[in-house]
Amino acid sequence: MKTVMAMAEHDDKDKESISDRARESVTGWWGRSRRFLSEVRNETARVTWPSRKEVYATTVVVILTSVFFGVYLWGVDLLLTQIVNWIYRTLGAA
Repeated sequence: MKTVMAMAEHDDKDKESISDRARESVTGWWGRSRRFLSEVRNETARVTWPSRKEVYATTVVVILTSVFFGVYLWGVDLLLTQIVNWIYRTLGAA
């Protein structure tokens, strides 16, 4: 008899704890989200942001590097295409 009562009591506690957990997870989600956004704002305030001059300089470096490597890879592609075409002509495959 005790085991049946203990099981019924245990089931009631599970039902309450499930609804409590569901309610806490929703309200806890809002609290965690607010805390996260507050911490993000604090960290953003501590960041040392680059000056306009530094941003301009690094942007120019990135653009020039991209152009350089684009031209370089275009040249390598052109050279390899010519070599492959020469091999095909020499061997008579084309």
